[in-house]
Amino acid sequence: MGSFYSDHRTWLHAVSAPLKLLLLAVFGTALYVFNSAVVLLACAALCLGLFASLGRATLPARKLLIMVVAVGLLITAFHAYLQQPLLGVVSALRLLSASLLGISLMLTTRANDLLDVLESLLSPLNRFGVKSSALALQVALMLRFTEHFFIQWKRLDDAHRVRTGKSGGFKLLAPLTIRMLTSAQRVADALELRLPP
Repeated sequence: MGSFYSDHRTWLHAVSAPLKLLLLAVFGTALYVFNSAVVLLACAALCLGLFASLGRATLPARKLLIMVVAVGLLITAFHAYLQQPLLGVVSALRLLSASLLGISLMLTTRANDLLDVLESLLSPLNRFGVKSSALALQVALMLRFTEHFFIQWKRLDDAHRVRTGKSGGFKLLAPLTIRMLTSAQRVADALELRLPP
């Protein structure tokens, strides 16, 4: 399964996974405290500065960022159509900021490190009969498959662009769905063989 994790070392690689997740939770929540477009624009600028500071490590995720910007523009246009342009701008800035933070985390944190943090955070649930390791694995798989979805989309779009000279668009949905289902089945089979019942 593909990954956005970059082996090109940056300053953010040196920050521990628990601290990065804590900061992501704090700043991600703070984005919803403010409703001012000016404040959120400043937040987006800071998040963009953080992303840009990672240099060459951002290369695997730049197409994903373009998609996020496109979705933000669509949200803004939709709210403008509903005569709520300010709400559209605020929503798009929140989306952009949160996405930049999340992408920066994915680029600089190994999946195993995230899984370890999730297991330790969920360990108190063991007292209530909940298997924290299984729950942490489910969350980690959800994150990985979200990442894998964009990687497969990019690969299919690149292949279509090489053949036709233009983006695949909605034509890629069927092959993308087949690839994702195949990957999910492969991972499910591997987990069934390796994990105890």
